[in-house]
Amino acid sequence: MKRIDAHQHFWRLAERGASWPPPALAPIYRDFLPHDLAPLLDANGIDGTVLVQSLPTRADTHFLLQLAHETPFVAGVVGWVDLKAGDAVQQIDALAKNKMLKGLRPMLQDLDDTRWIDDPALDPAIDAMVRHRLVFDALVLPRHLPSVLALARRHPALAIVIDHAAKPPIASGAMDDWATALTALAALPQLCCKLSGMVTEARPDWTVADLAPYARVVLDAFGASRVLWGSDWPVVNLAGGYADWMDATATLLAQLSAPERDQVMGLNAMRVYRLGEEA
Repeated sequence: MKRIDAHQHFWRLAERGASWPPPALAPIYRDFLPHDLAPLLDANGIDGTVLVQSLPTRADTHFLLQLAHETPFVAGVVGWVDLKAGDAVQQIDALAKNKMLKGLRPMLQDLDDTRWIDDPALDPAIDAMVRHRLVFDALVLPRHLPSVLALARRHPALAIVIDHAAKPPIASGAMDDWATALTALAALPQLCCKLSGMVTEARPDWTVADLAPYARVVLDAFGASRVLWGSDWPVVNLAGGYADWMDATATLLAQLSAPERDQVMGLNAMRVYRLGEEA
């Protein structure tokens, strides 16, 4: 069974201008490229990755697609398109010719308009995504979940993956509002959720016990067949690192059967993102 890291990033600071990450985030304020990640994948038994955009530009998406073609362990790319642009459909049609493109991700968490995604103006672009079998990665905070639910109801054929479990407020210990909204989304069959990004939402001295209630909500709501594991590397370096998150994951998934763990740790990502498919 292949083990897939369904969420990792590459970047070069020189191409990011004044965008995130800022110098204050010293552990991730440098270039991160395939040679940095390869030893971590080998050490942790990971066979392939989904490379996800972290900059809302066309240039960044083309850079990631080029890296994917040059990097054997990258199995697919989630890129970026302005889904409300006048030429969004044409952009999607052009990008989809590159078979390494598996999805698109608008950076909703950075937009002031919480309801940006709940807008019929996106419908042509969403229809193009469905036509090309592209996944919609939802980079959201809990406040965005009702709007994502509205989008999902309007477009039942659109595969949607919630990144980082919608960034629950683990550090504060709050849970109820997030859990209610996430569980409502999980009732729709085209929704999946990434078990990723949790440690950077927790306190700096986080323990597995801090994460466990939130992981349980995700697993109970979506089931093992619709949860995808990801590292969120190199962002995970802000809260320990790859190995620490892998160790925590082993504990968080211990209650699952071996076949269920195989689903979370790779099989689901291969199915949802159509990894290895040429069309």
